[in-house]
Amino acid sequence: MHADPLRLALLYGSDRPLRFCDTVAAWAQARATALGGWSIQRLDPATPAGRDGPTLLRRVREADAFLVVTPEYNHGYPAALKGMIDAVYTQWQAKPVAFVSYGGMSGGLRAVEQLRQVFASLHAVPLRDSVAFVNARDQFDPDGGLPRDNPAHEAMRLALARLHWWASALRSARLLTPYDAAA
Repeated sequence: MHADPLRLALLYGSDRPLRFCDTVAAWAQARATALGGWSIQRLDPATPAGRDGPTLLRRVREADAFLVVTPEYNHGYPAALKGMIDAVYTQWQAKPVAFVSYGGMSGGLRAVEQLRQVFASLHAVPLRDSVAFVNARDQFDPDGGLPRDNPAHEAMRLALARLHWWASALRSARLLTPYDAAA
């Protein structure tokens, strides 16, 4: 058992000006912080660190788990997120990925279904549990909060608990046998 907190990389899926991703990601980070057990680092394609290949590669390599906050653009996930994912390869392997999506009527679920396939092809472990915000701008208040009775709170608690379990189990497994040694 490790005394160190698990390292969670929070991936921002959008780099658009005036994006709503900041609001959703801040809520997700606050939920992860409240749950505890994480050391959280942001990976944002709108910042130099999120676009810099060596920095991005190092941060993905160091992470034990990923929480992807993504909008749905035109029935898919944003190009900025695709660029971040494709800039790295083996560093995603044997690590769990959970999703928080937002959008119009679909709540970003089409983007998440595509991302599950992408991460599975990279030998990451995409989780079933996720959070989806239908018409997200209507759900959050001007300060970025949600009403206490919003079901997203419980969905996020469950997704983070499962992500933590997988991150702990896979970190131990990677230390015991590096993933590339299993080939």
